[in-house]
Amino acid sequence: MRREEWLREKNEACAQRHELAVDRLRSLISEETVASRYRAFFQDTAIFLLELENVRRKVADGMWESYTLEQKQSLNEILYSDILGKNYEASYGNPAFACRKLGRDMGQLLSLLYAEMRSGIAFCFAERTDYLTILYELFIEVYNCFEEKEEPETKEIRDIIYWYASDYCDVFLEERIREQIDPELSFAAEIIEHADLDTDDYLYRFGEYITENELGTARHLRSLSEETIQKMADVYTEGYRIGFVNTGKDLSKKSSVNIRYSLGFERVIRAAVENFRKMGLKPVIYRAATSVITKREHHRIGYYGAVPNRQYDYDHRQDQALFMDKRYVERKLEVMKTTYEQNRILAAGMGGPAVMEIFGEHPFSPETKEEAPSYSETQRELSLFYDSRSGQITNEYIRGDERSFTIVAYPVPEIGEKYPEIFDEVIRINTLDAKLYERVQQTMIDALDQGDYVHILGSGDNETDLKVKLITLKDPQKETIFENCVADVNIPVGEVFTSPVLEGTSGVLHVSRVYLEELEYRNLKLTFEDGKITDYTCSNFEDEAENRKYIYDNILKNHETLPLGEFAIGTNTTAYVAARKYGIEDKMPILIAEKTGPHFAVGDTCYSWSEDIRVYNPNGKEIMAKDNSVSLLRKEDVSKAYFNCHTDITIPYEELEEISVVTKEGKNIILIKNGRFALPGTEVLNEPLG
Repeated sequence: MRREEWLREKNEACAQRHELAVDRLRSLISEETVASRYRAFFQDTAIFLLELENVRRKVADGMWESYTLEQKQSLNEILYSDILGKNYEASYGNPAFACRKLGRDMGQLLSLLYAEMRSGIAFCFAERTDYLTILYELFIEVYNCFEEKEEPETKEIRDIIYWYASDYCDVFLEERIREQIDPELSFAAEIIEHADLDTDDYLYRFGEYITENELGTARHLRSLSEETIQKMADVYTEGYRIGFVNTGKDLSKKSSVNIRYSLGFERVIRAAVENFRKMGLKPVIYRAATSVITKREHHRIGYYGAVPNRQYDYDHRQDQALFMDKRYVERKLEVMKTTYEQNRILAAGMGGPAVMEIFGEHPFSPETKEEAPSYSETQRELSLFYDSRSGQITNEYIRGDERSFTIVAYPVPEIGEKYPEIFDEVIRINTLDAKLYERVQQTMIDALDQGDYVHILGSGDNETDLKVKLITLKDPQKETIFENCVADVNIPVGEVFTSPVLEGTSGVLHVSRVYLEELEYRNLKLTFEDGKITDYTCSNFEDEAENRKYIYDNILKNHETLPLGEFAIGTNTTAYVAARKYGIEDKMPILIAEKTGPHFAVGDTCYSWSEDIRVYNPNGKEIMAKDNSVSLLRKEDVSKAYFNCHTDITIPYEELEEISVVTKEGKNIILIKNGRFALPGTEVLNEPLG
């Protein structure tokens, strides 16, 4: 049989399966064959799935393109309305509501099922009928189980979901990996490059939730000159290119770049795509994962629109706990390894991510729900094993010593009425004079290189009292401890950083308020002994056990401890003053916030997976502090060397009494005193402070 005939027959069979599933969904809406307790769940979910099918057909037959902006907005609202605002309180997507209505065990499982059905929104707009068919059939299989038995055992439902995740792992996960390395699979790139960006309509074609943030961002960018847009794109792409140059990596070996951003910035992204093409790089732009099989807890990695409900994402972050076991984890790793092996050339061509972050959204402090699934201790170990092994597999095919990255951030309209003014200020911050900072930061590094350790002391209510041990240089004329970071991979300019020696690094790190990965922490306090966290707390919740679990889940990432992978001093006082001027300190992203005070990263070092590459500062000195006693374990057992996380925590200048370098001879060199730079040659950094 010729391939064309085989493909035709396959497509016809898929279409037939799809139509049968849709017909079944239509019929079950009016049926009363399941117990009354569960009827509303199945009927409501079936209605939602039929709405997905309605949208899919409109996209497929071209009717979508003829819709007015108001019609597109209305459909967008309908698809997401169930989990928005107060609606979430009575949504089956809410585990608390589902458990209250359906019983705890069954409620958790059916809430997971409901969330998985919601992942189908993306497939409507990408015209992935095959994926929608899989979702419809999963739902119908669970429904049939309730038809056959008035009250099925939770094990039966759990098994159905387990085998769905296991059997379709080689479909969903395989495609997910290919989306991350293959420019030909970039649904979003087609929209970005060819849509009419002078209208709002194009935003709804992605299938993501759209709010005034995305609309307002796109409209604001339309008001900017071509020159300004090009400048924004140039800062972004040049930072990426320079990242390869500064680390001695060969960009010419690469054929693709992964662009991650939030909707609304298409005008800049279009210009950036053209810049990357001139470097020989094709864009890989994939959607943030939504399926339980492929997503990483509540984190959105890829492109995305507005987050409809952060609590919903948080509630479902550990849904895998309802079915994950060792066999499933091994299955995922097997699929991952096979997929990379089959696509090793594409993987080797991936240069790494170019990330455009946003900030300005209202801070989110989650509610911890006991009905939300959470990992058992065994599952936590499995999750850590998966993270470690998957990181090793990825590094085998997209080598850390050959890839780079860049990150830049811009505000969204939710930041306040002075949004246009703040946006302009951020453009200025992102394009500050790198040469000035390079010179001043080198002065600071010259002092730091004399040190045995750095002492950081908080002021007032800040309880920070931390000693950070530094490596000893063998040849100070040719070697250095700290990297002089200007505007390359981390935009904007403004920090010097190192990998501390763990042994001898001890004390308390405290910050009154900080936002890490979009989660708020109040009075976060970490205690270190020999560079590793030994105790931790915060004041988010009245129950201390909840505070500890919050940190354990979201900062320690389920590890019993993490090392201090980075110590840095931020020097961007311009950004600090801008944040104070507009009252947006609590909304600044860590990318900018880390430049506005000393910061400490727990987890891997900044050089993870590329420690053996020789790196030099602009003055020609080689940076020697790229390892610590944990990362060095890679030479014996790589699974013990990396944690696959790196979380920066910044202390603002106003909470500092002093940062000083203490030499082996006991000399005390003061760098910062009472929130001001005190080292001769760095006073220019105080000018923005007034």
